Amino acid sequence: MNTFNEPDENAGRFLLRLLVAALFAFGGCFLLALRLYTLQVKYHDHYHTLAEDNRISLLPVAPQRGNITDRNGVVLARNFVAYTLEISSDVVDPEKTINELASFIAIEPRDRRRFYKFRAENRRLGSAPIRTRLSDEEVARFTGQRYRFAGVDVQARLFRDYPHGQLASHLIGYISRINDKEVEQLEESGDAANYRGSEHIGKLGVEATYEINLHGTSGVEHVEVNADGRAVRRLKNEPATAGNDIELSIDIALQKVAEDAFGERRGAMVAINPTNGEVLALVSMPTFNPNLFVDGISSADWNMLNEVNIPVRERNKPLLNRAIYSAYPPGSTFKPFMALAGLTYEKRKWTQKISDPGFFWFGGHQFMDDKKGGHGAVDMYKSLVVSCNTYYYMLAGDLQIDRIASFMPQFGFGARSGIDLPGESDGVLPSPAWKRKRFKTREQQKWYAGETISIGIGQGYNAYTPLQMAQAMGTIANNGKRMRPYVVKAVIDNQGQRQERPLEQVTEIDVKPEYIAQVRQALEDVTRFGTGARAFAGAPYRSGGKTGTAQVYSLKGGKYDKSNERMRDHSWFIAYAPAEAPTIALAVLVENGGFGAASAAPIARQVIDFHLLEKRPNEPAREDADAKDEGPENTTNTQAAANAQTTARAETGGNPSEQ
Repeated sequence: MNTFNEPDENAGRFLLRLLVAALFAFGGCFLLALRLYTLQVKYHDHYHTLAEDNRISLLPVAPQRGNITDRNGVVLARNFVAYTLEISSDVVDPEKTINELASFIAIEPRDRRRFYKFRAENRRLGSAPIRTRLSDEEVARFTGQRYRFAGVDVQARLFRDYPHGQLASHLIGYISRINDKEVEQLEESGDAANYRGSEHIGKLGVEATYEINLHGTSGVEHVEVNADGRAVRRLKNEPATAGNDIELSIDIALQKVAEDAFGERRGAMVAINPTNGEVLALVSMPTFNPNLFVDGISSADWNMLNEVNIPVRERNKPLLNRAIYSAYPPGSTFKPFMALAGLTYEKRKWTQKISDPGFFWFGGHQFMDDKKGGHGAVDMYKSLVVSCNTYYYMLAGDLQIDRIASFMPQFGFGARSGIDLPGESDGVLPSPAWKRKRFKTREQQKWYAGETISIGIGQGYNAYTPLQMAQAMGTIANNGKRMRPYVVKAVIDNQGQRQERPLEQVTEIDVKPEYIAQVRQALEDVTRFGTGARAFAGAPYRSGGKTGTAQVYSLKGGKYDKSNERMRDHSWFIAYAPAEAPTIALAVLVENGGFGAASAAPIARQVIDFHLLEKRPNEPAREDADAKDEGPENTTNTQAAANAQTTARAETGGNPSEQ
């Protein structure tokens, strides 16, 4: 038995255990302190951000889209605020929710179709609209019932409005909801972040070409949320930057005169300022109402615009921009450029005459002139004033296709002009190289000399857009200087700073000034004594012009079925005014309009009258499309009048008749 003062043999063991326990406690405290240091000091910013993300939600704020105006400040595209009833993607049974909403808010079948279509095509968005543009009464009704509908809310949204409806719609374009394909394109371009709060994007026209300028920069709203994700209060707001305004070069009043002049007819017109390339009006008929697309177009409206219930050959294609996309044979409007080629390559002199018996024999085929019996002795001046086919059959044969194909590109034929609109066509400037590329078999690829004869009067494979024809006529009016056409005159930022579009001269044609002056002399007498005289009778200004009639079907000597309007020739007229210092050059194309002097020239007269005189017509000018191009009733004793007296109908029929 041990005494009180004797050491316990287990004491050492106890001390060891105590030391180990102390070390463990110290180590645990050290690790805890280290961890606390790591969390609170070293990675403080990281975890603070995570905590803030749980507490604060960053909501994108869509910018206000820029306005579009014409050159005089008339608003063509604007924004307005309206209420939208939206259903969250978290709602499990949207059909049930919609049925309950329909008991006190009008929801049409097309609203349901649009909702499900939008929901399927835009899965990235958190909600989809079931009704847009709610009235104040409808908003009040829903507010009283909101507690019943989790995931349904009313949002104030900006909507695009085109106050002039279908006027200039192909030029202005429209916006519509962003689809998944466009989201992918935005991600590839690096612009997706700027569109997180946006639902719409430009789809056509200026709205599409200048999307980056018009859209603006998205903002961010910092909102504190509770554990359920509901907003408690707004902490900070980084406002969006509104898009830039766009000022167009067009005059909307001139545009309206032109569209009204077409009436119910199909066709296109482009009017430019030849000195700087400004597009003053750009018409494609028929047109459409861009407001149909803003909320997402309904199936009924889409089918209507695409004419799904109409035979293909009878469709008018209102969505087609004929002014810059559709290419047509130019008919006799090609002759002034052929004349310049003949003078430049010294295949003709201005006063050199040929005999026109009313036909031209080539390769065993008889190519008919437009006038039975012919025009007699014809020089280059008279060939343009009376539009003599035989003269240009012969000239084309003398020039040959290679010279024609190398001369015409300087006017812009066969290439895109570079206008700031999407969807422009190249047109077709035919050549042996083009034919080899276009066709597959060796027989089809061969160029035949007879095809060159047709090219001379603007037929055959020739096909150009109304924009290309206006640009080419503008080049003559501008004494050989070809300017780049454009529709946007200036971009205006939020501070009111204007960025004017710089003028761009594309080229100066390689033609002697005296040749251009001679051709202009003849073109100006076309509207005084020649094929365009009736349309411009009594005009208080001088102008230059050229009528053209492009054949749609080769009749092989037969006659038209007048009951079939689609078989009629296309009607052309190209012009500039005033003659001494042109400020407008234009091309008018009326599909199946008949003779150029009968359909296209009166439209051009109305447009030029308004541009120069601000004269508005009472009604669209239209003559019988089957009437013959006639000269003036009164002539003078000038050489021009003497030459022009032979023309009772001087327009080309199109593809040369073969007999």
